Amino acid sequence: MDLDLSPQDLAFRDEVRAFLAENLTAEIRDGAAATPSVFVEPEIGQAWNAVLHRKGWLAYQWPREYGGTGWSPVQRYIFEKECAEAGAPNLTVLGLKLVAPVIYAFGTPEQKAHYLPRILSGEDYWCQGFSEPASGSDLASLQCRAVRVSDERGERYVVNGSKIWTTHAHWANRMFCLARTDASAHKNAGISFLLVDMNQPGISVRPILTLAGDHEVNQVFLEDVEVPVSDRVGAEGDGWKLAKFLLENERGGSCHAPKLAYDLRRIEADATAQPDGHGGTMAGNAEWRRRVARIRLGVESLEMIELKILSEIAHGQKPGPQTSLVKLLASNLRQDIDLLAMDLLGVAGLELERQRPLYGAQAPQAVHGLPSQVAAARYLNSRAWTIFGGTNEVQAGIIAKTVLHL
Repeated sequence: MDLDLSPQDLAFRDEVRAFLAENLTAEIRDGAAATPSVFVEPEIGQAWNAVLHRKGWLAYQWPREYGGTGWSPVQRYIFEKECAEAGAPNLTVLGLKLVAPVIYAFGTPEQKAHYLPRILSGEDYWCQGFSEPASGSDLASLQCRAVRVSDERGERYVVNGSKIWTTHAHWANRMFCLARTDASAHKNAGISFLLVDMNQPGISVRPILTLAGDHEVNQVFLEDVEVPVSDRVGAEGDGWKLAKFLLENERGGSCHAPKLAYDLRRIEADATAQPDGHGGTMAGNAEWRRRVARIRLGVESLEMIELKILSEIAHGQKPGPQTSLVKLLASNLRQDIDLLAMDLLGVAGLELERQRPLYGAQAPQAVHGLPSQVAAARYLNSRAWTIFGGTNEVQAGIIAKTVLHL
């Protein structure tokens, strides 16, 4: 694996930097910095999506024939790294990076033609209907039922059940959903992948407020909700195969290390002005420096793993179970960095402003500055990293079975 960038890649990096300097506005950057949760609010995320869409860079991971950039894995990595270091918000991952690849890989021509342009334009905003109250880590045990009916109105599924921890369901007009279409089949075999219109009778969304006070997740109830058979992706019963494909993208579809490194550098900069209680600053405290160094080594190790995966993708290989290793390491490092910020700020970091958003003209006044205002909320929110997308225990099991062959 050659870590040196080619002259062409260096030129591309400079192009990305120039674009970010010109187009990443202070409002968007500040909004991202003041967002404690994993997903930025739509008004920030969609604003940045629109900027990238105008440039033709929004679907940078998609194939060119579906509206993507056709970039190489190295170019995608450069773009993500430069966006992270510039403080750009995360992209709207549920539509762009999760359901879109399923649609262009497994969908019908009609589904591709209809849904992919609407994801790019922002006309469709997606949520994910996977987890259920009794089916979290054991996702294949889900009980949401979809019964196929046919009459003068055509063929459709009638869906009943509920989904939980549904991120941004209160904003979404579409949901990609796993539902059991064959109760007699093996639990992995009787599931189908459906595209659900959220703006119809029978759907209700109940907010779930996190410990940090964020309204990011919800419980969604589906009562006699109708889904045309034409909005099933893949064959009936193929939902589990599509879900595994999607989860590989969720766990390893982005490079986490650049964002983690950016956040660590910000904390290090804050440490230069934070007293250590002994006449110096925390930046000069030996134990603090050792702790930062350990985390930095972890981030750099993660970056090497991500680069290795990119190299393999560039040579035609699939991401595979290595994405579980990325998810496991990135989740733990995310929590380590957010705990580091809390420990640095001390009492000032205990500020937990429950008003949202923390940006814009209506934002509450920070008591000790923005880093302190977002620290506790970010720390509490990041506890979910080792749960969503498959818990640490699930990832460890996948690694043990498929990588170590235990």
